[in-house]
Amino acid sequence: MFFQNKSLFDTIKEEAYTVWRRLDPDTVAQKIADLEAHTLQPDFWDDRKNAEQHFAQLNALKESYYPWKELIERLDEMQDLLDIYAEEPDNPEEEAQINEQIDELNQGYQQLKLKTLLDGKFDKNDCFLTIHAGAGGNEASDWANMLMRMYLRYCERNGFKSQVLDLLEDEGGIKSATIKVSGPYSYGYLKGEAGVHRLVRISPFDSQKRRHTSFTSVYASPIIDDTIEIDLKPEDYRLDTYRAGGAGGQHVNKTDSAVRITHYASGIVVQCQNERSQVMNKDVAFKMLKSRLYEYYRAEKEKEHQKDAIEKKEITWGSQIRSYVFQPYTMVKDHRTGTTVGNIQAVMDGEIGPFIESYLQWAQKEE
Repeated sequence: MFFQNKSLFDTIKEEAYTVWRRLDPDTVAQKIADLEAHTLQPDFWDDRKNAEQHFAQLNALKESYYPWKELIERLDEMQDLLDIYAEEPDNPEEEAQINEQIDELNQGYQQLKLKTLLDGKFDKNDCFLTIHAGAGGNEASDWANMLMRMYLRYCERNGFKSQVLDLLEDEGGIKSATIKVSGPYSYGYLKGEAGVHRLVRISPFDSQKRRHTSFTSVYASPIIDDTIEIDLKPEDYRLDTYRAGGAGGQHVNKTDSAVRITHYASGIVVQCQNERSQVMNKDVAFKMLKSRLYEYYRAEKEKEHQKDAIEKKEITWGSQIRSYVFQPYTMVKDHRTGTTVGNIQAVMDGEIGPFIESYLQWAQKEE
């Protein structure tokens, strides 16, 4: 019996077994068993901090071991099935079912392979995405609004929860927005979106239908827990409160519940207005600031060691990471990886997976 996806299966199996051997499964399985045995000791919870760190290590090992173990077992089962049917006469219905199962195996393998690239310290964490429109009036504000929609659609497509924490609207769109993205590895997937995004199109705001170029900057930072210490003294920042925006009428906010924090040394400004009280907005704003400061200090430290590394450039209008061209042709190109997609409408509708995957592969090679 002939199977159309047999060569695909052989490729998946070869690559998956290479990763599996690299994981050293026997050693990892023994570590998991030892760590689980330790959790059963009577005094295990006497030191809660150490216990939590112990569980974090155990869960990390399980996450790296069991999904690959399950995939290998499914590949072995599929190999047995292919061997059984190899000498059987053609049966279109059975062929279609097995080819479909191989496609499903491939999807699972591709997802696991991508996760192997997410090994950064905070890649598993939730993240903040902050979008700022560049100079250019309505055209730039509209572009920032388009990018915000793109990321919200990406979250929706991939099962991430998104929450707009702050939104500064403008006549043509938005001046800035901050989105909280929650879900496993959301920072790992979205960290490569940080940088300047360039738009080229015939502006709908130009009566003479001329081609315009607009820029919007995107910042991505992990949401860090309280175990990560960021030195933040009252004299290091200014905290302002103001009246949050609303839809007018009964929705107008009558108290100064919105919060803005300006960090003097870095120039970072964060704000939050979408929570129900000033206390809640303040709490979220400080989390945003600590998140941004962690990324800021990390980038500053890396600049000292890798001044010439392309991916470490400052976010400036001359260092765009990606271009979105609507006219005279349609194409989205990532300037770091060279990845291009011709279906720009699909990209703007949240299908940015090819750029995320190629960035993760590229970043690993550059390290």
